[in-house]
Amino acid sequence: MNADELRALQAPLKQSYRDDPAAALVKAHAEGSLDPNDIAIEVDAWHGKVTAGLHPAGGGTGKLACSADMLLEALVGCAGVTLRAVATAMGVTVRGGKVTAEGTWDARGTLGVDKAAPVGLTDITLTFDVDCDADKAKLERMIQTTERYCVILQTLKNPPKVDFKVA
Repeated sequence: MNADELRALQAPLKQSYRDDPAAALVKAHAEGSLDPNDIAIEVDAWHGKVTAGLHPAGGGTGKLACSADMLLEALVGCAGVTLRAVATAMGVTVRGGKVTAEGTWDARGTLGVDKAAPVGLTDITLTFDVDCDADKAKLERMIQTTERYCVILQTLKNPPKVDFKVA
């Protein structure tokens, strides 16, 4: 897809959202089924089911998906797609590359070993290794624009209000 094709694809969507801002509000949804026999949950992913369980640092075997890794996978997916869209819109040819996300969490927090230890990822590094025809300045603009428009990255940087309820 080139820049003109991307613009043609997105132009009617953008106009629709300008005309009716409520049409731009997209519901995201995830669901999983608790495993009655294990400390695990089977998550309905877009292309099948993924079973998430305890990380080895929390007592797991390492055979089940780690939710922290799944979060980073979502970040990599969103950042990669956003980068490709930005590159396309800017007319940059991308020959390949990688997007990598790494994070750190303290098992003492999640296991309740140290009440002062944080629970959750505290440091995340997103690395772009892009093989493209952009010069350094243009590549930096691509990365900045990707940061601006990546839904998952912006969600992590500006956490939403999260409510809990019992069905």
